[in-house]
Amino acid sequence: MKTLLILFLALTFQSVAFGQKSEVFVAGGKAIAGYDPVAYFTEKKPVMGKPEFKLEYQGAVWYFSSEANKKLFQANPNTYAPQYGGYCAFGAAGGYKAKISPDAWAIVNNKLYLNYDQNVQMDWIKDKEALIKKADSNWPAIKKN
Repeated sequence: MKTLLILFLALTFQSVAFGQKSEVFVAGGKAIAGYDPVAYFTEKKPVMGKPEFKLEYQGAVWYFSSEANKKLFQANPNTYAPQYGGYCAFGAAGGYKAKISPDAWAIVNNKLYLNYDQNVQMDWIKDKEALIKKADSNWPAIKKN
């Protein structure tokens, strides 16, 4: 039954990944839909970035809520950039790119993971260690698709 559910979700999420070829999830021309990746660490919540605090990284435009957050990211983007280019961590575990909801997030071992929505996130959290290993293994192949 679990296998059928995963297959159903995979087919569903593939239809909402927008066929993005980018290694970074972009919505409205903004990486991770314009949310500040640093704020997930510093403020423990999603915070919308501002146009005056933006920079290009990995071929996408990233927005930040403050100059201080932008500088933190610039100094060490690997610390603050979300895993799997900001695509859904559950989707990456399934071998595909899926969009995310900025309010479905978790920091695990000092890494930011985003999910499609809070329902998917609940399923992801139940088996996050195994799903992270699977997504880590899958990501090199799917990031260019």
